[in-house]
Parts: sequence; structure tokens; C-alpha cells
Amino acid sequence: MLLGMSLSTFTLLHVIISLIGIVTGLVVLYGLLKSQRMDGWTLIFLLTTVLTSVTGFLFPFNGFTPAIAFGILSMILLIAAIAARYSYHLAGSWRWIYVVTAVIALYLNCFVLVVQSFLKIPAFNALAPTGSEPPFAIVQGIVLLFFIVTGFLAVRRFHPIGT
Repeated sequence: MLLGMSLSTFTLLHVIISLIGIVTGLVVLYGLLKSQRMDGWTLIFLLTTVLTSVTGFLFPFNGFTPAIAFGILSMILLIAAIAARYSYHLAGSWRWIYVVTAVIALYLNCFVLVVQSFLKIPAFNALAPTGSEPPFAIVQGIVLLFFIVTGFLAVRRFHPIGT
């Protein structure tokens, strides 16, 4: 039991929160590319992405795992993104700090989505049962390239009025 829920119910809640974070993060990324602040979407993205990491830390684990490392890194990035956005109001260098940290936090969630998809979806698992096969590496490479390109463009394009 976690927070009064069965492990399967808690896992489902964690997945739903994660997917909301990814979808809203992609909307926010689109806004960054269009130099739009998207205040409501940004709040939901940052909140659900923080909740994704927080709920991830509550799963039973033994020792330090890659998931824990991703969660810690994500929280550090999110603290910086939240500070840049809400405490420093995107002023000066805080604009690009926000963009970079938000995009990397979104990328980390998408990286985990790909990992979990190859673990849990039978058709994907058949293509890469151990996660070391070329289909898995190709998909992760495409995802990484997407975020490198869009992150670079977002840093260049996101100049909302007042910053």
C-alpha cells in the first residue's frame, strides 16, 4: 500500500500524472517555439512534472537506481525552472535557464516514457526485449534529437513581452 492505495492503483495514478505532464509539456514547448508564455499550461506542466518525480520516489526500491537518479536530476531542473519562471520572472539570463531546464525535464519524462513503453507494450517489447537492441536505441535517438533541435530553437525564439 502506498498513500492508502494498492501498488497497482498508485502506479496507475503515477502514469496518469506523468502523461499529463508530458502532454502539457509538449504544449508548453510549442508555446516556447512561438514565444508564447502559456501561463496556465506551464503551471500544469511544472506541477505534474514535479508530482511525477515525487510519486516516483515513493515506489519501493532497493538501493540507488537509474530511476532515482532521473528523479533527482528532474527535481533539480524543475527547481531551477520554477525559480526562473516564478521568482525571477524570466528576466535576463533566467529566460534561457527556464527554457533549457524545462525542456530537459520534459525530455527526461519522454525518455522514461520510451523505456516504459518498450518494457510494458508487447509489440515494442518484442522489438527490444532487453532495451539494448537497435529499435530501442533508434527511438531514443530520435527523441533526443527532437529535444536538442526544439530546445535550441526554443532558446532562440522564446522572448515573451516584458523579458
